[in-house]
Amino acid sequence: MGFEMKPEKDVLSKDQCKVKSPNPNSVNSPHIKKKKKKKRGCDGRGVILRRMRSLRRRLFDTCKEVFSNGGPGVIPSEDKIQQLRDILDNMKPEDVGLAPTMPHFRPDYGPEDGSSPPITYLHLHQCEQFSIGIFCLPPSGVIPLHNHPGMTVFSKLLFGTMHIKSYDWVVDAPMRDPKTRLAKLKMDSALTAPCNASILYPEDGGNMHRFTARTACAVLDVLGPPYCNPEGRHCTYFLEFPLDNFSSERDDVLRGGVEKEGHAWLQERGDNPEDLNVVGALYTGPKVED
Repeated sequence: MGFEMKPEKDVLSKDQCKVKSPNPNSVNSPHIKKKKKKKRGCDGRGVILRRMRSLRRRLFDTCKEVFSNGGPGVIPSEDKIQQLRDILDNMKPEDVGLAPTMPHFRPDYGPEDGSSPPITYLHLHQCEQFSIGIFCLPPSGVIPLHNHPGMTVFSKLLFGTMHIKSYDWVVDAPMRDPKTRLAKLKMDSALTAPCNASILYPEDGGNMHRFTARTACAVLDVLGPPYCNPEGRHCTYFLEFPLDNFSSERDDVLRGGVEKEGHAWLQERGDNPEDLNVVGALYTGPKVED
């Protein structure tokens, strides 16, 4: 997905860690103690920033290794999947400089017509092999049902509660029409952080999913390989319909014993659904260069 990027304020301003000089006429001036206290505060911020850089470097290097021999439809080996999952499982919002009090997550940060409030996408990295980004959802924010063609995707809920509904295609099932296909329900429940990272695969694990924020929440996504229109990895959005909407008792689908409750018809939508409300913003945390 392509998002319009807009600048954001730096997380740490240039003057935030400046220390005032003590009174030069008094060796025992209380300002000396304040200076030490300020310095410790700056050192504490430095420790946090070093941890963030270190963790991002580990994440970046691990992604390079996991997806080094990847490509469309190629699933990394089990040990590589576990290697990346171990890092994501232990990640916290402060590791990427996020907190629920930030403007991206405010309930009133959006339109007043009842539609989904805007979701902010923070871009961390993208190359031919993989991409890393964070979706920041205010309460009631929705990422419509969409697919991940030929991709292996790791999603880590950093904080909050999110409802996920996901599907996989039913293999060899007859299509209703060129844009409508039968899918099997994979997940229809809520996750609350802290929780382990979830993984979807090119043909399994809920390749088509929809995110709905029950509370303010942040999701870190690693996609391998990333979306690429020229290579055929286009993000397609879908509408879902109950099986009965397009089926009758005489249809091959129902005669084949397909369970109505666990299946649905997914119909392709346009490239820019009206309920898609995602804007891009610059990530202001520590950078990791290739």
